[in-house]
Amino acid sequence: MSASDAQPFGPVQRIAAGVLDVGYVDIGPPGGQAVLLLHGWPYDIHSYADVAPALAAAGYRVIVPYLRGYGVTRFRSDDAVRNGQQAVLAVDAIALMDALGVGEAIVAGFDWGARTANVMAALWPERCRAMVSVSGYLIGSQAAGQAPLPPEAEQAWWYQYYFATERGRAGYAAHRRDFARLIWRSASPAWRFDDATFERSAAAFDNPDHVAIVIHNYRWRIGLAAGEPELDALEQRLAAFPGISVPTITLEGDANGAPHPEPTAYATRFTGKYVHRTLTGSIGHNLPQEAPAGFVRAIQEAGSLA
Repeated sequence: MSASDAQPFGPVQRIAAGVLDVGYVDIGPPGGQAVLLLHGWPYDIHSYADVAPALAAAGYRVIVPYLRGYGVTRFRSDDAVRNGQQAVLAVDAIALMDALGVGEAIVAGFDWGARTANVMAALWPERCRAMVSVSGYLIGSQAAGQAPLPPEAEQAWWYQYYFATERGRAGYAAHRRDFARLIWRSASPAWRFDDATFERSAAAFDNPDHVAIVIHNYRWRIGLAAGEPELDALEQRLAAFPGISVPTITLEGDANGAPHPEPTAYATRFTGKYVHRTLTGSIGHNLPQEAPAGFVRAIQEAGSLA
């Protein structure tokens, strides 16, 4: 579906939540089962432009925020650290739920959003009724991130090493749209998105903090940037790769061109009710936008496991 064919997705609202003023979409009946949908990089809330209305029509309250550094989300203080480490994105999501008065939600995501959902489910399981995670268990640690991989696997992470340099920071700042288009094509080689669909999401990368958050995220992963000290205790818990007891469905596309683990590598990390689904039909990395019906079914199935 092209951007011009999609139903209107919005309106985008704003709310103070933790250190952020978060831009988010909130649709569906206010009393419905809450679903929190988290996007990845380099994508935005429009990865859920078809998923969210379908869930809302089925009676769910669907909340889709712009992550820090994307869209209209802004830091409330100019002095706030522009931090992209894994724990802080989950802290942001919990703060948003608190601000909206949402006690628990089905949490779901892909890419950065899947990792954030994983962290939420591991550290705050009481806030997560169920989880849908594309590419499974993505919790990491700086120690693990510093371990070398075989050459072919390292090649797949080329952008992480590019971002480790000041040339990479400058290059991403100057060419972020071209960069995003390249990632979209390599991560989803069979997805035939049009220019309007791309530009609708690419506008989110004009956020003044976008480059700083992206660069910090990838540098933190491999130990080249420090996190915030107040998050050290959370990161220590995550570095132990805790099991996730929240009812979970993991998804994978059959044509995901981005680096991702095999389902057999992470199945034992899920200690509660658990199902894995591989979606066929040349489905790539941006699974919710490429296969919205399959993603909606996974949300519904995950809810039934709870």
